[in-house]
Amino acid sequence: MPDNDQDDITRSHVQLAHGSIIGHYRIIERIGAGGMGEVYLAEDTKLDRKVALKFLPLHLCQDADCRARFKREAQAAAKLDHPNIVAVHEVSEFQGRPLFSMQHVEGQSLKGVLSGKALSLDRILEIGIQVCEGLQAAHEKGITHRDIKPSNILIDSHGRARIVDFGLASVMGSDQLTKTGSTLGTIGYMSPEQVRGDRVDHRTDLFSFGVVLYEMITGHAPFTSDSEAATLHAITNTKPEFLARFRREVPAELQTITDKALEKDREVRYQSAKEMSVDLTRLKRERDSGRAAAPGFAESPRIPSLAVLPFTNLSADKENEYFSDGLAEDIIDALAQVPGLRVMARTSAFAFRGKEVDVREIGARLNVEHILEGSVRRVGNHLRVTAQLVKASDGYHLWSQRFDREMTDVFAIQDEISQAIVEKLRVRLAGDRPLVKRYTENLAAYDLCLKARYHLMKLTQEGLELGWHQCEQAITLDPDYALAYAVLAESHLWSAFWGFTNPRESLPKAKSAALRALRLDDRMAEAHSALGAVLGVCEFDWPGAEREFRRALELNPSSAVVRHYYGSWFLRTLGRVEEAAAEMRRACELDPLDPYYNTMVGYLLHITRQFEPAVAQFQHAIDLDPTFFFSYWMLSIPYALHGRFEEAIAAAEKANELAGGKAMTLGELGRVLGLAGRTAEARQLLAELEVRRRSSYVPAFSIAMIHRGLGDMEKGLEWWAKGIEERDLLLETSLKTEPSYDPLRSHPAYHALLRKMNLEP
Repeated sequence: MPDNDQDDITRSHVQLAHGSIIGHYRIIERIGAGGMGEVYLAEDTKLDRKVALKFLPLHLCQDADCRARFKREAQAAAKLDHPNIVAVHEVSEFQGRPLFSMQHVEGQSLKGVLSGKALSLDRILEIGIQVCEGLQAAHEKGITHRDIKPSNILIDSHGRARIVDFGLASVMGSDQLTKTGSTLGTIGYMSPEQVRGDRVDHRTDLFSFGVVLYEMITGHAPFTSDSEAATLHAITNTKPEFLARFRREVPAELQTITDKALEKDREVRYQSAKEMSVDLTRLKRERDSGRAAAPGFAESPRIPSLAVLPFTNLSADKENEYFSDGLAEDIIDALAQVPGLRVMARTSAFAFRGKEVDVREIGARLNVEHILEGSVRRVGNHLRVTAQLVKASDGYHLWSQRFDREMTDVFAIQDEISQAIVEKLRVRLAGDRPLVKRYTENLAAYDLCLKARYHLMKLTQEGLELGWHQCEQAITLDPDYALAYAVLAESHLWSAFWGFTNPRESLPKAKSAALRALRLDDRMAEAHSALGAVLGVCEFDWPGAEREFRRALELNPSSAVVRHYYGSWFLRTLGRVEEAAAEMRRACELDPLDPYYNTMVGYLLHITRQFEPAVAQFQHAIDLDPTFFFSYWMLSIPYALHGRFEEAIAAAEKANELAGGKAMTLGELGRVLGLAGRTAEARQLLAELEVRRRSSYVPAFSIAMIHRGLGDMEKGLEWWAKGIEERDLLLETSLKTEPSYDPLRSHPAYHALLRKMNLEP
């Protein structure tokens, strides 16, 4: 394109009008103007087609670096050829002003689309998938957009999304320009690293598109505030409000996708546009298949959903919290058995205890439509129980009642509350049987079992020991108390799992208690799953274990506990990892705020060699409960596997600190210290565990871990063999699938251990 004034870059701007000639382009009309410069619709006289011409703003033309960068990045963008990217045809100059010509798209920007009626969720998913595919194509060419926002996404006349202005956002934005470090972007859509002026990469586009996705769903951007400073602060520090607060039909999976895109830490964010596209595509496919199964419905019918919050203890004795918790938990158990009603599991529902959280936020976080809350006042044998059923979207009370009764009526109170909820939510019941099952008529035994369940949920050594003693006392008072036997079985299982007691002693006790519970009531799902766990990890009877798990799932498919045992203790141990992951994801759907279940999802991602997603999931579990040592322990494993030893050691040290120096966390800390070359410290921890083992139970697995970290394969295998003999659950469940065991898989002793567990022919 001829240009006789390239050196005069400060020349006055010439107004372009209809018919003006710019090289081989003839101007038709101006179609846009703003901070990014002017955009004209023009005719390419050589190729007889319409194009869009965009000029660099005059104030940036005087910056030699901007001019060079503009040309370099626009030339790179011109190499892109993808149906979801507006093609750049040519980069040139006119009268000292850099310009480029690009494909002219008939349609309107996504910004214009959003100013009209709200988009359906399916249309949002379609646009989201297309934008991700365009971003992936650009990122694979090493091009980062840096200014993804609705006005830079065009929707053509066929409904296809196309990204515009690749390579230009580093020097311009269309609404407000902000320069932090050397990065430009549009306030409200910038990533935290852009705000801080850090070096950016392709992941900045994924955050910006997360903002766009949030805006498509809710109708407004997540971080926009009254001032630029407040907006920038929100981007780096504030978590957006939940989507369901603005749009009730938003599925939990879409909330998860948006949360991951908007992670402040880019190491935890989606690592590629392809990864985000896969999640959006999976969700769209699930929605499409749901409609195919129910033709004639725009949306598949919603199942009524409920969270039962812990009842407030109003008794003078604050120790009575176990009783108010137990009352709510019995109602959860009863309602979870009702077909056509989705009930949030205990851990997630109880996560809001003692917090001043609006019911609308609780409903949004748990993705439920209704909340049951209440209080309990206990004076001697007299009870006063109040209960209210609330609509989560607006806090409207659907039902409330007060019960003034004697302790002998406790089961009747629970049943009346449960029946009232079922009636209000219009759920059809089969028959007229009571919803709350009476496992005992002995109120003292019932009280002890409530205490045992309360202490069991703490998952501490002291809590588990206290729990099984209280179960034993309850059984002494009522030898036919099936529920007490089931709780006792679970107490012994968890004691063995965490290495608090010798599994050789605890697992037979768990089996005996589970069998006794089933002789008294063979429809107890949790007792079947406990028996299945023992048959597998203690007796290596995998077919027998699967029969018990299958029966448990038949009896209570809505039990997160059953799903966890089956997925984590059975399927994972056998190497059926995809099935295990599906069960653990289902457990998390039933109990989304449970840090243990979320940690196990992360561990299954680690097993399948998905490093970044695994780390992100562990971080999510830590966010749910920063005091849960197990999440930090599991986080150290992928870090160590990928040679990131400083981060592995930090995570292992935090786990050990929170666990109070338990043998298993000392073993992991010793392992990563050995791998990092800090052998003296690793050997010191090894000696400490060997001394402890002389006087108390220390899992052989803990000692084996340190030997492996020190590179002593033979010693490690020797202690592994001892662990199998001791029925060390953490060793058994990870033996076949843990990636860090890969160097040992060719060793004959490794396969001998698998055969001993009936995991190989």
